[in-house]
Order: sequence, then structure tokens, then C-alpha cells
Amino acid sequence: MTIRVVIAEELEMVRAALVLLMERESDIKVVASTGVDSELIRTVLERSPDVTVIDVDMHERESLLAAMAIQEHLPDCRTLLTARFARLATVRRSLASGLGGLVLKSSPPAHLSDAIRSVHEGRRVFDTELTLAAWGNTGCPLTERELEILQLAAAGDDINEIAVKLSLSPGTVRNYLAATVRKMDARNRLDAVRIASMSGWI
Repeated sequence: MTIRVVIAEELEMVRAALVLLMERESDIKVVASTGVDSELIRTVLERSPDVTVIDVDMHERESLLAAMAIQEHLPDCRTLLTARFARLATVRRSLASGLGGLVLKSSPPAHLSDAIRSVHEGRRVFDTELTLAAWGNTGCPLTERELEILQLAAAGDDINEIAVKLSLSPGTVRNYLAATVRKMDARNRLDAVRIASMSGWI
């Protein structure tokens, strides 16, 4: 399956380089490229891509608003932000808005194509350290019960053991853990444990 992509980058030279980079990937097709301006949303709505890659360096507010508008009007299109530097406010707004992810421009080239594939498959792509820093500045997003279950998981208990200790059904424990991973935008349960541990929550 070919992933149809629109690239929105303010700097024309960088935009052309990104297009050339993506053209090397057999499963990714750039159907349009544009600046981060009034043409962006119109281009995306006309092309109906699977993923839109949006630069946030020069017009952060406009880029985020455009990404959210695309998400609202074209829910099947996933949005992926790119930035030279990730401001914590940008990361927090991206996380809270349900955007697909954020890729630093200092990352290896293959990271962008991998991120496009990941968000197309419904996953979110945020560097663990960025997520940790963002949550660290806004407080723990987990409930007391979620923290209790995550702490037991960190200690090595499996779902059935946690269920017995807390007098819950295994299905309920599984739902709590899934909610925890989702709230923290972690890759998986181990990543959630790592973020919570480094943040001092467990």
C-alpha cells in the first residue's frame, strides 16, 4: 500500500529536499508540497492525503491551527509536525490536540519516513524525552488507581497478579494499563513505566 503524503514546509529549499528524500521510499508518494500558508489547508483538502507533514518552525501558531483544522475536516488524514527545536508548549499542544506526532529535523533522515509509516498506522510519534519533559511541566496525568496499577506493573507483576492484588478483573486491569499508555503517549507499557519512573510518579 502506498502512503500518500503532502509536505508543508516554509523554506523552499528544505521542502524540495524533503520531497526528494521521500521519493526514495517505495511505499511513500508525495502528492503535493506547499508552504505553511493559506494554500496549505486547501491543498490538503483537494489532495486528501493519508499523512500531512507540517513545519512549525517559522509560523508555529498557524501550523498548529492548520494541523487541527486538517484533523477536523479530514479525520482520515494523520498530521505529523517537524521542527528544528521542540518547544515544550508545542509538544504539549500537539499531545493535547491528538496530532500524530513531532519529528525533530536533527533526526536521521530515515526517522521521518518511519514516522510517516507509524502515524499512518494509527500510532503517535513523540520522542520519549520530549513527552517526559512536557508532562513534567504540567503534572502527572494519571489517576491514583492508574498509578497504583502502573507501580505494580513496574515491580514485575503481570495482569493476573495485579488483578488479584487489587480485587479487579484482568480485563479491568488491562483497560487501566491501556488508558495509562494512551494518556502518557508512551509507546507501550514499558515506556510508560520508564516515563513515570523518571518523572518520580512511581
